[in-house]
Parts: sequence; C-alpha cells; structure tokens
Amino acid sequence: MSQSALTPSSARKAYSSMLMSCVLYRQGRRVGDLDIEDISEVVGEPDTLVWMELREPDQALLEKIQAEFGLHELAVEDARNARQRPKLEAYGESLFVVLQTAQFIGKDLRIGETHVFVGPRFFITIRHGSSLSYQKVRERCDQMPDRLAKGTGFALYALMDFIVDHYMPVVHGLDERFDRLEEDIFKNRSSQATLEQLYELKSELQRLRAAVSPMQNICNELMHFHGDILAGDGQFYFRDVSDHAERISQAIDGMREMLLAAMQVYLALMTVGQNEIVKRLAGWGAILALPTMVFSLYGMNFHHMPELDWEYGYPAILGGLLALSVGLYWRLKIARWL
Repeated sequence: MSQSALTPSSARKAYSSMLMSCVLYRQGRRVGDLDIEDISEVVGEPDTLVWMELREPDQALLEKIQAEFGLHELAVEDARNARQRPKLEAYGESLFVVLQTAQFIGKDLRIGETHVFVGPRFFITIRHGSSLSYQKVRERCDQMPDRLAKGTGFALYALMDFIVDHYMPVVHGLDERFDRLEEDIFKNRSSQATLEQLYELKSELQRLRAAVSPMQNICNELMHFHGDILAGDGQFYFRDVSDHAERISQAIDGMREMLLAAMQVYLALMTVGQNEIVKRLAGWGAILALPTMVFSLYGMNFHHMPELDWEYGYPAILGGLLALSVGLYWRLKIARWL
C-alpha cells in the first residue's frame, strides 16, 4: 500500500518515528492532536495555529508536509539536507529559519540543527542530529495562550530563547575544561596530549561560535521585518534573544583569546624546558672537554709523563683533571646550568 493511500491513523503510525506531534490551537489554546490529512482544511481558518514537530523526516513525509502547508520547494529542499548554516529566508507568506543547537553527550560537543517553517497560522520544527526535545517550549507557550493567540512570533521567540539558553551550559563546560588544561600547564604537568587538547578545545569553540554568532543577525532581521508573517508583538521579544546571544558570543571570544594565550605560554614553557636541557648538555660537554683535550695532547701511552720522565706525571694528570672537572661542575651548578 502506498503512503498516499494510507488512512489518517495508519499514516500517523507510519510516520510515528518522524512525526513527534501535530497540535491544533485556536485563539492560543490547545484544542488537540491533528492528523496530517486534515491540516490543509484548518490551517486557513482565522485564529488557528497548527504546531508540528518533526525529527529527521524522510522525503515522502516532507513532500506531504509541503503539500498540506503550501511550502516553497527550495525551503523544503534545504530542510531535507541537514548541513545548513544558520540563516533566515523569506518565501512569500512564510519564513524558513535554520538554527544550530549545542549540547554535551558525555564529553563530546554535539552540534545539531533545527529547521523552522513559520507562517501566520503554522509553526513547524524539524530536528536533525543531536538536539534536545522542544516539549518544554510548547509547554511554555501553552501556559501563555494570550501571547500565543497574537501570532506565531511568540512561538518562534520561545524556541530561539530555549536554544540560546542551552548554549550557556556548553560554554561553562568548555570553560571548566580550559581551567583544567591551564592548571596542568602552569603546574608543569603538560605534555604533547595537553597541546592536542588545547587545539581540540579551540576547534570546539570555533564550532560553537559559528552556531551562536548568526543568531544576532537573525534576531535583528526579525525585530525589523516580517511583521506581516509573525503578527502580534512577538518581534519585541527577539531583542532579548539577541542580547543573550551577544553575551554568549563575548564569552566565547574571551575564552578564545585566553586559549590562544595559554597555547603561547605552553609553547614558551616547552622552549624554556628545551633550553634547560641544552644548557645541561653544554655543561656536561664542557666538563668532558677538559680530559678530552689533555688525553688528545698526550695520547694513550704514559711513561712518567709529562715533560717527559717525571715520575709522578701520570697521577698528577689524573688528579689535576679530577680537580678541574669538579671545580667546573661546581661553578656550573651555581650558575644553574646543571
């Protein structure tokens, strides 16, 4: 049986792994779940909002959603491909927003994507990769029906605010990791692995910054444009999201500067350590140079040397070399070369 011939209940079952929820709202209040086949019939009614949540939908489901909501084919094509940069694009009477999420899974930083379709009477989120559930976002909006009734702008604000708020724990986690590396550097516990971890941390900060920085541009555009699509006074809330994103960007930039400084300190300490080794080798080389010079002068065959038949020449040479070597060792030890 083809998916187009499925009944509403069987279609929902077929899409159960990809369709998280599809909820109908009237005047900002939740009415109940909605079947996909019924969307086109109610989405055009006044005071109506259809809120749909998808997770990694396949092409068939996206085509079904496109037909029900009348989405632009270029936006749907972008939504099908998960590797998109954060952006906002307008397609007639709808907006397509790409946001990147961040969270720790174990010790690994995972960057996910959320694609959002926003129209005057519909709000669709599509999650790709690692991403937190947006159940709390919907619960927050359910508790504020008066604001939700004004338009989809408040729903978009609640989603973006949720994503930005979850950047901060990631920043704190990276900051704690940096503090441990910094402590290892200044307590001389650093190694080649320390430098590798510093570069890895630098890479993760760059990935996080790439997710956070475009958020400000998106918020600025939402504050000044697209009021006909978002409706209501939801645009004023995006100023708060932009402020949070700016503070997080500043925190990331500050950490990046400290990280670069720590890497320079690490390399400087490594150079100092190598210089200490070179000094020690030079000191021992100077000590060994004395007997080498004398032995090369007299050769290996002694017969009452030096000059040439002195009876005590051999023990005198050995005693003198020992005294000079010990004296040179002592002077180098005082100079901290050894």
